[in-house]
This record gives sequence, C-alpha cells and structure tokens, in this order.
Amino acid sequence: MNMLPIRRAILSVTDKSGLDDFARFLQEQGVELVSTGGTRKKLVQAGLKVRSVSDVTGFPEILGGRVKTLHPHVHAGILADKDDSTHMQTLKDLRLTPFDLVCVNLYNFAEAVRQTLEDKQAVEQIDIGGPTMLRASAKNFHSVAVIPGPSYYAECMQEMKDNGGCLSLAFRKRMAVATFALTSEYDRMITEYLSRS
Repeated sequence: MNMLPIRRAILSVTDKSGLDDFARFLQEQGVELVSTGGTRKKLVQAGLKVRSVSDVTGFPEILGGRVKTLHPHVHAGILADKDDSTHMQTLKDLRLTPFDLVCVNLYNFAEAVRQTLEDKQAVEQIDIGGPTMLRASAKNFHSVAVIPGPSYYAECMQEMKDNGGCLSLAFRKRMAVATFALTSEYDRMITEYLSRS
C-alpha cells in the first residue's frame, strides 16, 4: 500500500521529549492512542485520551515490567499485512485490531554502561519489548509506520499534514532503514558491554 492512513498508534518511549506535542497532533488527526505505563501516565497528565496496553491485551504488566507488550494483541496488530486479505480476516476472526503507527524508543543502555552498574543491574536496562516492536514494524513497513525517536516527529507530522492523515511508502521505508540501523547499534553496544565484563 502506497499511502497508509494513520488511525491507531502505539507509543512506548523512554525519551519523552516532544512526546506531548506529537501525541496531541495524532489525537487531533483522529488517531486512537495506545500506550504503556510511564508513557501513558505522561500523556494522560497532558490531557490526552490514551488506552493502556493492558486494556488492549487483557493482561497486566508482569515481572516488574519485563513483560507488557509481548502479546498477540500487540504483535498481530503490528505484523499483519494489510494487503493480504487472509491476514485481515484472521485479525477479524480473533477480534484483533491493526496498528498503523509504532512510536518506540529504547531503554538507555548507554547510561547504564556509563554508571558502571553490576551486570545484574545493567541487564535490567536491556530493552526487549521495544526492539521487538521496532523490528516488527520496520519489517512490516508496507503496512505500518515506525517512528524510532523524537528526531522524526516533525517529519512524520508534516507528512501526515501533506497527505491528508496518511504516510507514504517512501517515508515508511526510510523509517524502517533508520530503525534497523538503531536496533543494530543497540545490539552492538550490548554485545560489547557483555563481552568486556
């Protein structure tokens, strides 16, 4: 699909700079917002209407937040190919709703390294759900837009303004490339840290 209408977004970010304005823009465009704990709390405090991931999954965040987005209600909605009628029928049969935009940035593992934490503490700063959502949405850029950091918010908003609330395939592919570069660098940093400790 060339032009993707943005109707439903999931937001889960560590770096919350610019988040309020971006989420407010999305909501003003009629986009349903879904979010995780701290991100949702910030957006609700900013006066925005945001569904919690737990409401979507029907399952609470568990293991101290280690498991919250790793659920079919999230990942089927991200990975469904909107051009494949069997995918869309599966979502319908299982009462799952697709996502159109995934806005995620990762736990700051570099900061954990700078703090010279013990391994047991440092590994808690290794993001699992975030990279999984980023990689899933980047893989599925034909059907989903991924926004991997605040530096892309302005471009995303301008794209939507220019395209009647849609994001172009070219933009989505550029964001996929940026996302895979980011997750690759994140994994490299973790690999180097664990190799020397």
